[in-house]
Amino acid sequence: MLVLSPQVDKLKITGYPRILFTGKIETISTIPEMEKAVRYLGEEKVLGIDTETKPNFSKTAYKHKVALLQISTNDICFLFRLNYIGLPQPLTDLLCSDRQLKVGLSLQNDILMLNERSHFKMGKWVDLQRMARDVGIVDQSLQKIYANVFHRYISKSQRLTNWERDVLTDAQKRYAATDAWACLNLYNKLYKLKTTHDYILKTPLSPHKLIDSFVKDFLNTQR
Repeated sequence: MLVLSPQVDKLKITGYPRILFTGKIETISTIPEMEKAVRYLGEEKVLGIDTETKPNFSKTAYKHKVALLQISTNDICFLFRLNYIGLPQPLTDLLCSDRQLKVGLSLQNDILMLNERSHFKMGKWVDLQRMARDVGIVDQSLQKIYANVFHRYISKSQRLTNWERDVLTDAQKRYAATDAWACLNLYNKLYKLKTTHDYILKTPLSPHKLIDSFVKDFLNTQR
């Protein structure tokens, strides 16, 4: 039986073994590549979703649009370079479809940012933050939730790198693929736990501490 905690200490997380996606990574920079990838993904039932955006370190109000959309299966992750191909119709059709369940963390924010490129209504989707709360986890970051459930560490060292560079580094690709795949992996595990109830929640927080913790962690994810 799995033992879960409402929260995990960030210092403790770094002591866990690091997890990296070891499957195939395909970088999509052209329309023909995009069309082929969408046909492949259209056959899947559940897809892990994540996005990356070039950080803005200046004091101006300018915000970059989403540069990378990661969509992962268990074995392959496609990195769609939206700064090159935009958000073309076949890709939005996939996102709008109810044939596949899309899973991600804080996915509502990703959907809003993707809509800045092309307006669409996301098809069937699930936010992992809600699923985590359903089993008593109040941490809201992918890194913390994953560590809580799997006792594995997801490094965020590449998060603030340039996602619009001409050629993504191998480290960027592996980081981006890991996040999307981890969302899929986490969904499968949380779904199983909710179905079987094969877990114990260690030291549940009081309602007051639960609210304080949720607000604090939510604010941290918005930085």
